[in-house]
Amino acid sequence: MCYIATMFCDEVKIKVLAGKGGDGCASFRREKFVPRGGPDGGDGGKGGNIILKVNPNLNTLSHITSGKTYKADEGVPGKSKNRHGKNAENLILEVPPGTVVFNEDKSQMLADLEKDEDNFTVAKGGIGGMGNARFVSSTHQAPRFAENGEPGESKEILLELKLVADIGIIGLPSAGKSTLISVISNAKPKIAAYHFTTLIPNLGVVDMRKFGGSPNDSFIAADIPGLIEGASKGKGLGHQFLKHISRTKLLVHLIDGTLEDTEQNYKTINKELKEFDKTLAKKNQIVVLNKIDMLDEKETKEKLKILKKIAPKSQTFAISAITKEGLKPLLFALVENLIEIKKEEAKQRKKRPTAEIPVLQPHIDKEQFEIEKVIRKKDYKIFRIRGKRIEKLIKMTDINNIEGLERVYHFMEKSGLKRAVEKQGAQFGDQIKILDKKIPYRK
Repeated sequence: MCYIATMFCDEVKIKVLAGKGGDGCASFRREKFVPRGGPDGGDGGKGGNIILKVNPNLNTLSHITSGKTYKADEGVPGKSKNRHGKNAENLILEVPPGTVVFNEDKSQMLADLEKDEDNFTVAKGGIGGMGNARFVSSTHQAPRFAENGEPGESKEILLELKLVADIGIIGLPSAGKSTLISVISNAKPKIAAYHFTTLIPNLGVVDMRKFGGSPNDSFIAADIPGLIEGASKGKGLGHQFLKHISRTKLLVHLIDGTLEDTEQNYKTINKELKEFDKTLAKKNQIVVLNKIDMLDEKETKEKLKILKKIAPKSQTFAISAITKEGLKPLLFALVENLIEIKKEEAKQRKKRPTAEIPVLQPHIDKEQFEIEKVIRKKDYKIFRIRGKRIEKLIKMTDINNIEGLERVYHFMEKSGLKRAVEKQGAQFGDQIKILDKKIPYRK
């Protein structure tokens, strides 16, 4: 979803098409004083991959055009004199930290690019076709056939951005979230005296040196645009940004001290978190009463008492983001909590069993093919065949070339495909269909 006015974009759907491999070359050596030339066609180059790579300086997906097809270059065809075609350059799409890659209908997560060094090959380029020099044998010394390059992978993907922040600041509209993040960090959000001033999440680095702390204690905070009752069902703006809370380690629940029903304000936000995602409601929260500069001491104590009662497990603080009263104790409490959370995360990582290293085996495709369907026509039958190896062979073979067609027949014989269709009653005149190619059955 993109917000054009602010150039913030956190969801795009694109099509990616990796590069096709270069075709192999079918050529023969012809030189003066070389009475017996021979096949010297080189292999084609590999097609370019499409790679998603994290750029820590990005915080939006707005540079990626939704609905666009991103295509990598094709490999260069092979040349005579056994010259190998050049491999194509990979197409690298930079994305911000926190980008999650899904398939088209979002039913499967393909990658979670969270850290600076993360990258993911989303579509692989096709391999180059072999030149005719590669098909020379003792019985076939002058092959006039070369492979086509393999097509690159093609798919539609959905990119979704979930901001990576240590602290998420939540609360009802006008609770003072933008003001708070502006005074504690380097963020410069829009601030005004009306609801929904903030239309996008704001991310800022809190430098604890400014508050007398250590530079190692600095953290990243994000304010989440105003949630309202019913946000989890699509009301207001907050539902569009609830997903950004999921990566935060700790939530600062900001309460507007000038509003009357303090308890209800607190419960409204937590209800929306729970209805959107139960795990969000379980995140650690620090409850903060804001705008105490507009309250007297008695009112502040009463409201804090209410918050401590309804959130007994949470730390509570009273602050004024405008006057900066109470900010220092709050920030140091956030740092202490983050340190404990990170320690616990480290312990959990150590407890996780080490994944077994997979044993890599040579390429063996046990299910070389299957007869998917037999279509019966008036005078003949069509055997529709599926299988990774046979489909790849067909893609890379020019069946209009006699030697290329012979290669396909040889594979059918060797793999047992010919025998399988014969058991299904294949006769002269029938056809074997693989992908969009029809090959006459031959005894």
